[in-house]
Amino acid sequence: MPLLYTIGKLTVAPTLRVAFRPTVEGLEHVPETGGAIFAGNHLSVADELFLGTVVPRHLAFWAKSEYFKGTGVKGAISKFVLTGLGAIPVERAGGRAALSAFDAAIPALKGGDLVVVYPEGTRSPDGKLYRGRTGAARLAISAGVPIIPVGMIGTDKAQPIGARVPRPGAAKITVRFGKPLDFTGRPDDRASLRQMTDELMSEIQKLTGQEYVPRYAPPRAHPDPTRDA
Repeated sequence: MPLLYTIGKLTVAPTLRVAFRPTVEGLEHVPETGGAIFAGNHLSVADELFLGTVVPRHLAFWAKSEYFKGTGVKGAISKFVLTGLGAIPVERAGGRAALSAFDAAIPALKGGDLVVVYPEGTRSPDGKLYRGRTGAARLAISAGVPIIPVGMIGTDKAQPIGARVPRPGAAKITVRFGKPLDFTGRPDDRASLRQMTDELMSEIQKLTGQEYVPRYAPPRAHPDPTRDA
């Protein structure tokens, strides 16, 4: 586990557990060793904080590549922190550049790390669960690892879009893990990837109870590298 991530587990994580007392269900589905993909709904920027708090192992999150390329003292600190956390840089320009994060995730997964993916490609604008993009399934097949469905509940109320930090007492936080989905040996053509992604989103919906919307969420300013290529 990267040093700064370890420090966060010893400081930030206990603080969040005390302040929010998140409920965790299905932790037995989190593997003790080996690579896996966590694929969940995305309600808030707090999703990453609480997921990292309850999972005992290191999680590799994506971060915008410009955070790794800043200049001056601020840029140096940003690069140091993200590198120390084991983050994977994402090129937000789209196209082949955006897929560099996908390429970087494969060796991490094969090396036994855990990578977090949000199939919706962006935060839900209204609390509903939107159609998933096929990148998570493609990544699982390419790396030969299972996908663990994740359901986050209450994070959108604890830290709504626009809020700078989570607010204790604003909502009850629940993190649910589903049984791993093993797509090993499945074909990776477009139709098969679509079917696997729909299976994944169905499992996430069972964990969250969200209303499902069979269309992609409204796009944000920048594309997500896990969306359909």
